Amino acid sequence: MTYIDAIGQHHNTAPDARIVSLVPSVTELLCDLGLAPQLVGRTGFCIHPAEAVAAIPKVGGTKDVNLDKLRRIAPTHVVVNVDENEKPTVDEIARFVPHIVVTHPNAPRDNLALYRLLGDIFAREDEAEALCAAFEREYALLQAAPRRPNRVLYCIWKDPWMAVSQDTYIAAMLAEIGWTVPQLGEARYPRFEWSDALVRSLDQVLLSTEPYRFTEEHADALERQLGKPVRLVDGEMLSWYGSRAVRGLRYLRELAEG
Repeated sequence: MTYIDAIGQHHNTAPDARIVSLVPSVTELLCDLGLAPQLVGRTGFCIHPAEAVAAIPKVGGTKDVNLDKLRRIAPTHVVVNVDENEKPTVDEIARFVPHIVVTHPNAPRDNLALYRLLGDIFAREDEAEALCAAFEREYALLQAAPRRPNRVLYCIWKDPWMAVSQDTYIAAMLAEIGWTVPQLGEARYPRFEWSDALVRSLDQVLLSTEPYRFTEEHADALERQLGKPVRLVDGEMLSWYGSRAVRGLRYLRELAEG
């Protein structure tokens, strides 16, 4: 049997694979599937679970992969993501790595297919099904949580200010509790300027702890500036798919419950 990734590529089961993950959230997922001993490379942004990844060699970043180091490691499989990794780099890697597994979750429930894809390819089917069951339990609890519609601006950067658009995994997560984000142009992660009209249209502003390291001090200062509620939120819980999404659903429920 073969298994199909996000761009339609077919993969056979490879229980003895030598895996490099270029996606932080997928690195965490692979470790939670019991595959840490087979991970032979990761990015410097792959920081969870800390104890497991400490022993895995770094091969650069998500965008600036050290191709020479990757060649020396000689993986059989490299796991990438449509949003996180640049296509020219992935195309270059494909010249010397036999199998490139492409991932692209766009909404919370896409995690179920992601768990099963990686579980099937790397012979961790039981572990993947256990994660699916945990996800479904948290998802059912989330569906039963109260929904208070909010129009929120989810900020990921400042100088320049940047937010997420409606066509993002983060927006899909927030939509699970009835929170919507404005569309500030065609970009998925648009730059924007604060304006009276924008501020009036919002119920609250969310400052993410990643990729920009917003703090409570930023939130307090911006709240004074805008005269609107500003909340610091855990960016990993809202933007990391993979096994982190199980905890992310619980975090969403806590946001919904206030």
